[in-house]
Amino acid sequence: MSAAADTLLFAMRLLVLMCLVIAAAMQMQAASGAPPTAAKLAHCLKSCGGANISYPYGVGAGCFRPGFELTCDHSTKPPKLLLLGVATNTNTTTTKIVDQYRDGYVQAYVSFNIATTPGVLGTYNRTWESPGRILSIGPDYYALVAVGCGIEVYLVDPDTEDMLGYCFSMCTDMAMMHKEAEGKACSGMGCCVVTFRRPVRAFRVSITQREATQPFQVANASTIKVFLSEESTTYHYNFTIGDLLSDEINETTVASTSAYLSTFIADQPNCTIAQKDPERYACGDNKCLDADDENGGYRCACIKYTNSNPYLDGDCDQGYEPTRNRQNCSRSCGNMTIPFPFGLQEECSANRKFLLNCTSKQAFIGGSYTQYQVTNISLDQGLLFVNFSQHEEAYSELVEISRDNISQWVESWIDEFNDFDVSQHYGIWKWFVTNMTCEKAKKSSAYACISTNGECTGVTHGHVHLGYRCKCSTGYEGNPYVHNGCIDIDECSIPNDCKGMCHNQAGGYSCTRCPHGTSFDPAERKCTSTKQHNIVLGIASGLSCGFGVLILTLSVTMLFWRWKRGIQKKIRRDYFHKNKGLLLEQLISCDDSVAHKTKIFSLDELEKATNNFDSTRILGSGGHGTVYKGILSDQRVVAIKKSKIVEQSEIDQFVNEVAMLSQIIHRNVVKLFGCCLESEVPLLVYEFISNGTLYDLLHGNLQSKCVLTWWNRIRIALEAASALAYLHCAASVPIFHRDVKSANILLDDNFTTKVSDFGASRSVSIDETHVVTIVQGTFGYLDPEYYHTGQLNEKSDVYSFGVILIELITRKRPIFLNSIGEKQNLCHHFLQRQQNNTTSEIVDVQVLEEADQWEIDEIASLAEICLRLRGEQRPKMKEVELRLQLLRSKVAKKKNRVEVSRENEIDPLLLYTPSSSSVNPRDFNSASHNDATRCYTMEQELVSWTNLPR
Repeated sequence: MSAAADTLLFAMRLLVLMCLVIAAAMQMQAASGAPPTAAKLAHCLKSCGGANISYPYGVGAGCFRPGFELTCDHSTKPPKLLLLGVATNTNTTTTKIVDQYRDGYVQAYVSFNIATTPGVLGTYNRTWESPGRILSIGPDYYALVAVGCGIEVYLVDPDTEDMLGYCFSMCTDMAMMHKEAEGKACSGMGCCVVTFRRPVRAFRVSITQREATQPFQVANASTIKVFLSEESTTYHYNFTIGDLLSDEINETTVASTSAYLSTFIADQPNCTIAQKDPERYACGDNKCLDADDENGGYRCACIKYTNSNPYLDGDCDQGYEPTRNRQNCSRSCGNMTIPFPFGLQEECSANRKFLLNCTSKQAFIGGSYTQYQVTNISLDQGLLFVNFSQHEEAYSELVEISRDNISQWVESWIDEFNDFDVSQHYGIWKWFVTNMTCEKAKKSSAYACISTNGECTGVTHGHVHLGYRCKCSTGYEGNPYVHNGCIDIDECSIPNDCKGMCHNQAGGYSCTRCPHGTSFDPAERKCTSTKQHNIVLGIASGLSCGFGVLILTLSVTMLFWRWKRGIQKKIRRDYFHKNKGLLLEQLISCDDSVAHKTKIFSLDELEKATNNFDSTRILGSGGHGTVYKGILSDQRVVAIKKSKIVEQSEIDQFVNEVAMLSQIIHRNVVKLFGCCLESEVPLLVYEFISNGTLYDLLHGNLQSKCVLTWWNRIRIALEAASALAYLHCAASVPIFHRDVKSANILLDDNFTTKVSDFGASRSVSIDETHVVTIVQGTFGYLDPEYYHTGQLNEKSDVYSFGVILIELITRKRPIFLNSIGEKQNLCHHFLQRQQNNTTSEIVDVQVLEEADQWEIDEIASLAEICLRLRGEQRPKMKEVELRLQLLRSKVAKKKNRVEVSRENEIDPLLLYTPSSSSVNPRDFNSASHNDATRCYTMEQELVSWTNLPR
């Protein structure tokens, strides 16, 4: 019995020892820095008071990496997310987490309240230190703001005792303080600013209360406010000195704005050393970046997917996973079905690029910087239908595109939507599974086409292979991305070619003759019984009824036609009055300069000119309407623009703009002949420009198009600049075009430049500098400052013109595919080349052969200043015109010195050979050129129309 007891006691001791060993191992694993998986953190708190929480930060045991602990303060409404371990020498310092992003950046409020005694001098010190030195305040963009009277502020590095900055605030002049408050500045009157000039992970604020005479009583002058802020925000938006004069500033309310803090792993000095300790290394298989300050450390990043968490194991791995089609996944958002591989939860989509989010019963796609509303998903065609108009309203609160981050936004936009071909049609994107061929994909374990009756098909952009997608085989329909997703189509239940009995089969159908005594009835599409006497009776009845119906139909048709003509005339009169036709007639009759140029056309005249607006007469369609080609009764060839539906509130503005545009007389602006107000939407009649657009000439098929010489590129740029400068300055009422692009620069039969399409234009009063409008324009040409503020001014046209200058010297589209098939923004690509002095590598070969380097540099320099992010730093259009005139004059003089003068000889306008790169400078202003050099002439236009129906 004693031996048995000893054995039992030994076993119990051994079991306890094993439990202690297991617990110690689990504790060591929890304390280690190796990246956990998302599944291990599923129980952790994901948000607090609207602020996101992402590992390595966390609340509660096992949810954070050592040194990154947060706490959620539920004593306030809403709750506050606070950063633990901040070393300060007073409890009046607040470090509140506003948001925390998956890539490790933290947005936080840092503020101090320092209570002072009026009339008592003294020095006050406050210190902020990152817990474990894991956060860093970046330089230049962030500042410390102090609000108070008669104070000196010193910003000191507590480690080295180096002074980081100094400022002084005084309150001596109430009028000046009010003036600065209205100007939203902070320059030492009631407040001052100290800017961080290098990254720091701790700082000390030393504030000295000076003996200063205050000629007035400032509200709560005994309290000094100090807070950390993003510098540009402090100066321009969220802070004014007027806050100092408000009675609402007290011990509990501090006006503070956010600062972005960079996260670093501080337990090792750099990536190289950290990787030697895999148990504590935070990045796992992801990318490691050394800290950019002297304190050392490192941070983690995903190689490609910016909205992934590099501190989680496997979160950056975005391979296609065909097994994520789970039964409990939500597959609807509003009225739209979300089919696999797309999904509304990360675990329900094949990978993150197919992840959508459902907000207010609307589905959106996108990542950290921009999102677009998805209106439909086509599995069969591999298309994603996107509504761009919903983006700004639905996502403007989530991201702000400013001057400082526009380049980052463009790069991130291209990265986030790199797996979608967005260049086909407006609002329609091609999508593909991954960048593989079908042959290679079929050998992969992650092959997407898993349905029995599904097949693989390639996705291309022109001749560039993008990847592969799946579709159901012929005779099947459904979802080829799920098991047994493609089901057989019952062809016998839908219209088919059978002339007898239809028999459905797997993937198709077969037909047999009708049984004896029956025949196929084309009306009912089936075999029916036949009887001879019914046939004779049917024929007789049919003929009688047919003649009766024919006579009745003719009578009703004549009456209806007369009634319809009357109704049509009444409707046209109503439209004429609704569209302010009487007002326009009065404006035209009162202005002698307009009366002999502008005409109000009748709808019948324009219908006859366009063969009732035949679709074969369409020249093009855009965001503002459709343009038809027509021939008037006086044999003038015109372009007739039929606008989209116009709101009644815009009719008065439309009439005024027609009267205004009719007075524009400039050889480089498309002439307005008149308008028609008898239709539901007004019609505009312009002169017809026969040789198409500059966009077609630059980016079309070079084998079938004329080639632009360097001389004529300068001339076209100069003429376009002259027209825009006229609209901005010389017109009676300044006009902002708002949609300047190469597609709106036309070339007539003499290849004279004509600026067109004023559908988005806006006129302003002479005493106005800008107008606030809904943002309109074309991606690639759109002014980023106008997109951000909605304020349209003349510098918006200057930015778009800068893009055209780059197109002229590089012959690349605003959004183009590089050599490896990736989409790039031409402006961003050009500015990078300018900065690296490698612009010549992207210049058109023809330009390099014809132009000297200083000529190319002059155009590139002019384009660069036109593309400056801040509109106030761009030149006016008149200055651009003068620089182009000067360049043209220099080039002409240079050519005259080295070439033999050819009297009375005109070089071809558009002819490119290595020996024909010279031109007589007098030809730049010539409106007449040799007919043999034209790509298209007005005479050819008239001849080609003789065979068209009228």
